[in-house]
Amino acid sequence: MVPKIRRGSRTHGLLVYLYGPGKRDEHTDAHLVGSWDGFAPDPGRDTSPDPDPKVTLARLSAALDLRVKQAGTTAPAQHVWHCSVRTDPGDRHLTDAEWNTVARRLVHAVNLAPEGDPDGCRWVAVRHADDHIHILATMVRGDLRRPRMNYDFKKAQAECRRIEKEMGFRQLRPGDGTGAKSPTSAERFKAERTGRSEAPRETLREAVRQALAGAATEEEFFARLREAGLRVKVRNAPSGDAIGYNVALPGDRNRDGAPIWYPGSKLAPDLSLPKIRRRLADDTADQTTHPAATSGRTDWSPPARERRNATGIAERAAVLLDSDDDEAAGQLVGIGELLDAVTQTSPAATRAELGAAARSFERATRSHVRAEHADTRAIRSAARGIIQAGSALGRGEDGGTTAMLLSTLVLVTIAAARWHSARGHAQQAHASRQTAEHLRAAYRQAAATPMQALHDQGRALPEAERRAHQATIRAALPDGVMRADSSSTADALTATLAQAEHAGHDPKALLQQAIEMRELDTADDVNDVLVWRLRRLAQLPAHPGEATRRPQAGTSQTRAPASRTNNRTAPTAAARPTASDPRNRPPRR
Repeated sequence: MVPKIRRGSRTHGLLVYLYGPGKRDEHTDAHLVGSWDGFAPDPGRDTSPDPDPKVTLARLSAALDLRVKQAGTTAPAQHVWHCSVRTDPGDRHLTDAEWNTVARRLVHAVNLAPEGDPDGCRWVAVRHADDHIHILATMVRGDLRRPRMNYDFKKAQAECRRIEKEMGFRQLRPGDGTGAKSPTSAERFKAERTGRSEAPRETLREAVRQALAGAATEEEFFARLREAGLRVKVRNAPSGDAIGYNVALPGDRNRDGAPIWYPGSKLAPDLSLPKIRRRLADDTADQTTHPAATSGRTDWSPPARERRNATGIAERAAVLLDSDDDEAAGQLVGIGELLDAVTQTSPAATRAELGAAARSFERATRSHVRAEHADTRAIRSAARGIIQAGSALGRGEDGGTTAMLLSTLVLVTIAAARWHSARGHAQQAHASRQTAEHLRAAYRQAAATPMQALHDQGRALPEAERRAHQATIRAALPDGVMRADSSSTADALTATLAQAEHAGHDPKALLQQAIEMRELDTADDVNDVLVWRLRRLAQLPAHPGEATRRPQAGTSQTRAPASRTNNRTAPTAAARPTASDPRNRPPRR
């Protein structure tokens, strides 16, 4: 049940709309379902001998405005309180008597007309559709004082949550006031008339968010906005310093032919210029190449290298979220930028799902929790690196590293859902879970080809070698985690261990390191997660069609099992080869 509250100054004009046909002929059988005294005239169902709806409507308007006129200049300029209340499409239709109860509870909850108060404000509830009503009240009490209506929106929301529970309706997730502003009805109707799939406000919000992803400076942010084709207008103080900005879509004009501008703060709370500056100042993206991006092999394409780099950084973000520290709030903003960066550079096959994931996670990046000392330079640098590297081809090593990164991002968004749930952020937790579902769909598309190739390679291994690696997997997986031999991707994990051993790594130590990086309970397929962790740790090609090389001296990535301290992974020194170490034996044939 969703209440929407507005304020205005024209009682008669609003009544004309409520009893009229609507902007698209959607109003039917308009009539009162409740009023302040139960005897208000009803223009929709006037039973007098010679009813005239216009006359009755004028009488109703005059009755509602009586106290306003009596108060004179002390009445508020915007004296009309207008609240529409709509049920969910899956809920049953309420009777007029039930809607009367809903209306009375809401005007009581916001202190317009408390039950038993003879001086409460005058109000009516009009029904002209099955699924909603409109409450119109005039904000002058019978004693000619103004009602105390602080936080009326929050109070109406809270009362709707109680009504939903009592009436057995679908219970909506309570918000915390950090959500982005939704398009108005006028904006939605205009989008439909002009053939747009969404309102300009939503298109602009996504474009601004993508322009900010990984941006290092304010100038770069504005340059990206213009490169995206948006109209940009910077607001300057008398000193010449920028104090804000407005954006508009080309072709989106008002009736006078002028562009329709939207301030950044009206697109989303965190897109105002002061908050963008704070993000750029606190989390300045490192404009140099991150060390992880250049370590190991250098023959991979720039998109592949940057995706590998981002995978490791995303793993660390997941560890911080699992630690249940408020400082992890900063990581959520960085993950949002990383999703935007991957979306912009993804191939067509996964772009739709990744775009949906980025839009969903946008809600999860904002809450009232503030990270005071969060360092998000690494994750913002990863987003910047992905954008600068350009678009991935979606096949070969690019496609494999995309799957590698998406597999990790699924676990990150699940960790974000748990982090938000622990703090009672219902909307943000739901958005995180929605993001995980979109990422899973994108992952399945990206991983299909490389995982099938690995599966085939695992099946083609000599039987003795295959059994040896499967025994290693069974011994390493902790109790309660899916057994490797019960999954269709077990052969891919077996092939990866074999390739790691052929490249000079200790498969047992490497597998243990991958397992202990963080928990595996939330993984849909443990084997998939381990495959990508192993291939990143051992610097194996993400696509098995690429060549596998033995690492150069001094660059082996195999480490002894990691220890945990305060829920963070602390890898020990690299394991030294021994006489029995597989790296000192010739590879199996």
